[in-house]
Amino acid sequence: MSFKIAFIGAGSIGFTRGLLRDLLSVPEFHDIEVAFTDINPHNLDMVTQLCQRDIRENGLDIEISSTTDRREALKDARYVFVVVRIGGLEAFQLDVDIPLKYGVDQCVGDTLCAGGIMYGQRGIAEMLQICKDIQEVAEPGCLMLNYANPMAMMTWACNKYGGVKTIGLCHGVQGGHEQIAKALGLPQNEVDIICAGINHQTWYIQIKHNGEDLTGKLLEAFENHPEFSQTEKVRIDMLRRFGYYSTESNGHLSEYVPWYRKRPEEICDWIDLGTWINGETGGYLRVCTEGRNWFETDFPNWMNDPAMVYSQETRGREHGSYIIEGLETGRVYRGHFNVVNNGVISNLPDDAIIEAPGYVDGNGISIPHVGDLPLGCAAVCNASISVQRLAVEAAVHGNDTLLRQAMMMDPLVGAVCNPPEIWQMVDEMLVAQEKWLPQYSGAIQKAKGRLSSGQLLPTRQYEGAARLRVKTVEEMQADRIAANKNAGESDKAQERPALNTH
Repeated sequence: MSFKIAFIGAGSIGFTRGLLRDLLSVPEFHDIEVAFTDINPHNLDMVTQLCQRDIRENGLDIEISSTTDRREALKDARYVFVVVRIGGLEAFQLDVDIPLKYGVDQCVGDTLCAGGIMYGQRGIAEMLQICKDIQEVAEPGCLMLNYANPMAMMTWACNKYGGVKTIGLCHGVQGGHEQIAKALGLPQNEVDIICAGINHQTWYIQIKHNGEDLTGKLLEAFENHPEFSQTEKVRIDMLRRFGYYSTESNGHLSEYVPWYRKRPEEICDWIDLGTWINGETGGYLRVCTEGRNWFETDFPNWMNDPAMVYSQETRGREHGSYIIEGLETGRVYRGHFNVVNNGVISNLPDDAIIEAPGYVDGNGISIPHVGDLPLGCAAVCNASISVQRLAVEAAVHGNDTLLRQAMMMDPLVGAVCNPPEIWQMVDEMLVAQEKWLPQYSGAIQKAKGRLSSGQLLPTRQYEGAARLRVKTVEEMQADRIAANKNAGESDKAQERPALNTH
């Protein structure tokens, strides 16, 4: 069995190496073609060396085709993994720091809120160029498997405007499923779930064990759990008030809704600093920065460490390899995928990107009808969908009015900022990110004029309610195993240290 898979953004060590391991753990895939491409030749070279070493030590003959020429990498590809971060950590820093001047305190800032909206503006412009290349040089019917955030916005733009069938993939459902089983004191493989909603706001609407529905017992289980009762306060509060548990982490969820991060003096009541994902200000930016710094410094040692083992036992939980396995071999796989709604969830808009259960086999990808979400859960999702739709249309058309409206409609931005503050914040973010926003050239020139007028609203130097310092490489050397896990994993909070008792 031979076909070609291309990785765009392959310099991302966290996703690329693990996804390749997952693919090459499938015996039938030992003769596939693999192409890596990235705009950063240094990162691309390091990841290629590491992955090629893994391939060789697993006894396979595959030679990775590694190139900065995206079209060359995409030529004749049947599947494309997208793991890009447009603007890299430089732009990510702006997504976090500029909103802080206006009091918008984000834990992650890559899905919704001010940071996620701007991330989408950068990403969508580039994703449409990727789609154009796929249409022109990839195998006809090429499937794009998108891991890039903001997941819903990127997948929405590719399906509506890119002309390429695109499935969005995330590990949030798997992580929450694991938590639910732990809270209930049950083996995960005995707990069956149905999860539906939108990416990072997907709801476990049915939880069963041996045919018994345990959904109603979940709140008490989480409230009494010694760890989760401290680390998942936002999720538990949402469960208490809406009746269903949400997929996304405490820190992530806190920035999608208006209630938990709008008053600086209250933020620490809802978070825990044992792990960044529990709500730390700019937490994901910090761990990504640490991971990149560590990998850059420690790379020679990585080449001397044991290679990844390609086997069913070491295979990860990301959906991508299982989807391709199902399509190519006919083996049935059940997962949760981000797709155009088209009536799957009947009380969310048809054009939205929803996350819902799906099945894959040799006949393709099938998404069963879910029906209505519980009304409150649907209301939370619909608020975010309105922001996503505005942000997608803004990015595609370079329309800064729609961009500003997306910011106004965003639940947390709207809870913290008034309209003049939002207008000025958007001006600042557009100007600061000019080099990644070609579609906004006219709007950016006008924004520069306003920012240079001297008639600006006051802002403040604000580090956020719970920001921690980026560790130095020397500090990370004290625990090389933990540093390697941070740099090498796509899910940077899969293994969490003990909760912060302070």
